[in-house]
Amino acid sequence: MKTVTIERLGQQGDGIASGPIFVPLALPGEVVTGTLDGAQLAEPRIETPSPDRVSPPCPHFRSCGGCQMQHASDGLVADWKRDIVVSALKKHGLETDVRQTVTSADRSRRRAVFAARRTKKGAMAGFHARKSDAIIPVPNCSLVTPALLAGLKLSEDLAVAGASRKAALAVTVTDSLEGLDAAVSGGKPLDGPLRSALAALCEQYRLARLTWDDELIGMRVPPAQRVGKAQVVPPAGAFLQATEHGQRILTDLVKEIVGPAKSVADLFAGCGTFALPLAENAEVHAVEGSTDMIAALDAGWRQARGLKRVTTEARDLFRRPLLPDELARCDAVVIDPPRAGAVAQIAELAAAQVPVIAHVSCNPQTFARDAETLCNAGYVLDRVQPVDQFRWSAHVELVGAFRLAHIAA
Repeated sequence: MKTVTIERLGQQGDGIASGPIFVPLALPGEVVTGTLDGAQLAEPRIETPSPDRVSPPCPHFRSCGGCQMQHASDGLVADWKRDIVVSALKKHGLETDVRQTVTSADRSRRRAVFAARRTKKGAMAGFHARKSDAIIPVPNCSLVTPALLAGLKLSEDLAVAGASRKAALAVTVTDSLEGLDAAVSGGKPLDGPLRSALAALCEQYRLARLTWDDELIGMRVPPAQRVGKAQVVPPAGAFLQATEHGQRILTDLVKEIVGPAKSVADLFAGCGTFALPLAENAEVHAVEGSTDMIAALDAGWRQARGLKRVTTEARDLFRRPLLPDELARCDAVVIDPPRAGAVAQIAELAAAQVPVIAHVSCNPQTFARDAETLCNAGYVLDRVQPVDQFRWSAHVELVGAFRLAHIAA
């Protein structure tokens, strides 16, 4: 047996002792015994618990892989996520005002991907177990909205109708203004009987929309989402901020950074999370790689009232970033790239010297890398706000405020 004292949390939430030795579900300050298996302490037993150890609110926590941190107090998790951001910046020689983490409430996730598999007796649906393909039913999940929980039974019925016995379905369920929006992947090829069965499920569950491996089965009513003054119908399975609270917080932060700018470029604009609210006060040029998402943004703008001009462009910003001459008319830029960051586009922003940049990120490491590029080009990183939409997970988002050094804060 090996006895260790946990010194810190790793980026995936494991406790780390000197060595390093990784201990799942352990917290800083705890004394733990277990069997050393390489760099991991197997079958750990908590001998001295942390005062921040709490009873997990969800009965599925020990087996389900959907959450990593329900055994820790809210304050510890918020501080840990802030520290992840601080540490990422420090590795690139950056220091700034990193604010306290803002966290979405439990039962507020409006989008989830359920796994569903046929069984001998019917079907089962839920989330995957920790580091396993096994499916754990989660009928009392503490993460998702009550409406989204209905997606579990829907997922089971979809598996009975169209899953093979060899593979699980991935059922992306989104809570829209008009009901559940379900997008299924990994199912059997569509044929007449399957189409009929799926159409019947669409009616039975009063789904706003159902797609099967990107093919529309039925749409009773467009599954709209509220984005500022507009309503947008995202493509099936498209990216959406995880919670309404998180979307509102991120939007307010971006508006605060952009300030009185009258001409804004929104890069990696998605379906208009930032472009449409910003259009209440500024003209916006929205750029996104997905033609379907940019079409949804444009339709939402055209149907809304009281918004200034929004122009759209479908463009791969990894291969064809906006160049300085294209950015010259902008008073501010909003950029919200995927986890890999945006090396090419950040380089062009640095060269363009746009006065203000609001950088939204879901990866503190790539954000810090890109922030170093901007700061080396004369920008000041005034502040960073961590935002936790993925409660009890290792995921952290943030918004950074950049301005040129000669512009007053």
